[in-house]
Amino acid sequence: MNALLIYPEVPDTFWSFKHALRLIRKRAGSPPLGLLTVAAMLPDDWDLRLVDLNIGQLGDDDLAWADCALVSAMVVQKEAARRVISRCKAAGLTVIAGGPLFTCPEGDIPEVDHFVLNEAERTLPSFLADFAEGRAERVYRSDEFADLRQTPPPRWDLIDGRAYSSRNIQYSRGCPFNCDFCSVTELFGHAWRTKSADQILAELDSLYGVGWRGTVGFVDDNLIGNKELLRTELLPALIEWRKGKWGMTFGTQVTIGLADDPELMALMVKAGFQTVFVGIESVDEGALTECNKKQNENRDMLEDVKRIQRAGLQVQGGFIVGFDHDTPAVFQRMAEFIQRSGITTAMVGLLQAPVGTSLYKRLEREGRINNLMTGDNTDGTTNVVPVMGLEALQKGYRQILMDLYSPRNYYKRLRTFLREYRPPRTSARLRGWHILAFFRSLYYLGIVGKERFEYPGLLLWTLLNRPKAFPTAIVLAISGYHFRKCGELLAS
Repeated sequence: MNALLIYPEVPDTFWSFKHALRLIRKRAGSPPLGLLTVAAMLPDDWDLRLVDLNIGQLGDDDLAWADCALVSAMVVQKEAARRVISRCKAAGLTVIAGGPLFTCPEGDIPEVDHFVLNEAERTLPSFLADFAEGRAERVYRSDEFADLRQTPPPRWDLIDGRAYSSRNIQYSRGCPFNCDFCSVTELFGHAWRTKSADQILAELDSLYGVGWRGTVGFVDDNLIGNKELLRTELLPALIEWRKGKWGMTFGTQVTIGLADDPELMALMVKAGFQTVFVGIESVDEGALTECNKKQNENRDMLEDVKRIQRAGLQVQGGFIVGFDHDTPAVFQRMAEFIQRSGITTAMVGLLQAPVGTSLYKRLEREGRINNLMTGDNTDGTTNVVPVMGLEALQKGYRQILMDLYSPRNYYKRLRTFLREYRPPRTSARLRGWHILAFFRSLYYLGIVGKERFEYPGLLLWTLLNRPKAFPTAIVLAISGYHFRKCGELLAS
């Protein structure tokens, strides 16, 4: 069986980093981890080709070679997924689909022959057994959650490693919280399930063995779902593993409760973690209560963020506007908080209600769902009828993006971060593409870009005041270039 593993193109979004990637001569942020993990579960006698449409094209020779196509996608990739599925069907291939898109109404594409949904560890074996006997059904589902200790390592041998700026691995699934707008618990439940530390070290060994020395993202929805397990098993194992190795650093997603645990933060930094994404969502207590974000209530969020930064971790923040409690004043209040916090990577999105979430069910009862969601909460659209009024919400949203990512405000915020940040000692080494990226940034940001007055000043200021953070300043400046481009595209 000749099988294509196809990952559709991701549109230009906040997290695509497409504009930044051009400066560092990379074509995509990271390989499609889900497909690479599924590849490891397929029969040994299947011949596989990975086609990531974010770095290359699906050729006619690929279609002529293949017997079937396995397509995985997020909701934001739905239009690209429809196009590639139509092309595969026109070529006579059997199309097998799985992933978050296909669990939603948006992914009910008639041309798909077989849907293998939910966690592949549970549903893929049954499908493969039936498929081999020629009696496969159209839909395979499971309400049971997988034991991640049985999950195989991804097939890194299928990728073109030079095309990506980072790699991803997964340690856990599930989240103990119940934010009403979040679909994570609908997909993966509340129970926090993990791989073993040995599994993670084996995956890191495989990456290290093929020469990867860059960022590795732990794509867990909440890495600190069980702090004691993290403290006693994974982090000590990572600390020991990193001895004698250089270049590999980590990022992940956590809740703001990390700020309450100095010991855990110190262990994460020692283990190689440099960035954490935190869902802050709102600066309004009423909005936090409304969306059941209990873990964020009654906190000094500004001090929490700074405490994490001082520990040596860069905080990336998620924010949402469009809650029922929001008024037009929310945009200014949120912008002021973000500026004061020094959160450079601040993803502000419009509230969306994924199908199946508590938010969706409530708004559907109230007659306030107006269409299917796009999957991109930073594209200026929403499937929610807002109390504020759609026109006022979109106008305020466009304005906050333009304010946050204007060169003046962004570079001011970047300096605020660098004043707080205490960068850890790192074993990273300069490589050829780092030097190339630096000189390209001097041209695109320092000469022809709208940042041309701020960027050289930032470099000089950092060298004089925070020299250890100089590489971080360059990376964040390049990221800011991407965020500005996205904001300008939305406003146009």
